[in-house]
Amino acid sequence: MERVELHKRIKTLLRRHHVLSIATVSDRGPWCASCFYAWDEENNTLVITTDTTTRHGSEFLANPSVAGTIALETWRVGRIRGIQFTGIINEPSGDGLSRAKKIYLHRFPYAALTELHLWVIGLNHIKLTDNRLGFG
Repeated sequence: MERVELHKRIKTLLRRHHVLSIATVSDRGPWCASCFYAWDEENNTLVITTDTTTRHGSEFLANPSVAGTIALETWRVGRIRGIQFTGIINEPSGDGLSRAKKIYLHRFPYAALTELHLWVIGLNHIKLTDNRLGFG
């Protein structure tokens, strides 16, 4: 897949925030979950952790197509900023697992105290909303 250079506003948002909302869909219908994430800037991927026993974790295995958001919470409409994304999520292995673990633990060192089941989201579409540039 060809690597596309992200706009600097998207990069800034991905660096500054750490919680995303991720959506799955299955025969049980749609589902959303909030997860901490670490951004792998070099590979333009998001690294999260969740167990396969969670609803969203089990749905990742059945259908790896996901959608999500990362948003700044604010009451002021003119300050709304965030991204919407779609991507493919997978369980990294080998060198990919080592890289994902290094990136995740660098962002969240306290996570070393727990068992990590890591996932990597390969981003294939990102839409930026930044109301400081104009409404919507």
